[in-house]
Amino acid sequence: MRRVPFAADEKTSLYVALDRHRDVVVWKLDGLDDEQLRRRVTPSGMSLLGLLKHLIFVEDGWFCGTFGRPVLAAPFDPADPDADWRPGPHESPAVLLAAYAETRARADAVVDELALDDTGTAWSGETVTLRWVLVHMVEELARHAGHADVMRELIDGATGEHP
Repeated sequence: MRRVPFAADEKTSLYVALDRHRDVVVWKLDGLDDEQLRRRVTPSGMSLLGLLKHLIFVEDGWFCGTFGRPVLAAPFDPADPDADWRPGPHESPAVLLAAYAETRARADAVVDELALDDTGTAWSGETVTLRWVLVHMVEELARHAGHADVMRELIDGATGEHP
């Protein structure tokens, strides 16, 4: 498991912090079958596979959409604002893991290409810097890695932040 370097530049530190939490989320899915990954383990209906699906669209929107890159067609429905949290029957773990790997690669390309002070337009219409997006996404991934920790423990008792 990577750790944030103690003396790296700001962009490297933010990126490694983000990528570390991404790896934790993916690792939390490892070794579980389709039923376990789809199991809704919280009263709100969260599942590990649903969390992964959500992260695909969150990362895509914040990194690609904010900075003018093409984005995936997100499954948002005004009548169902949590549609991005529920994988359909055709969205297997392998399909969503591949989609997340592609999303990460596209997001990484944005991080590689831009400087921390470069700006884009968030979905809300506000102007934000790449620095702000990286900080926001570290927060988002850390929060969801914590959710994944709890969900995995509820499913099979496994705990820990890395193998």
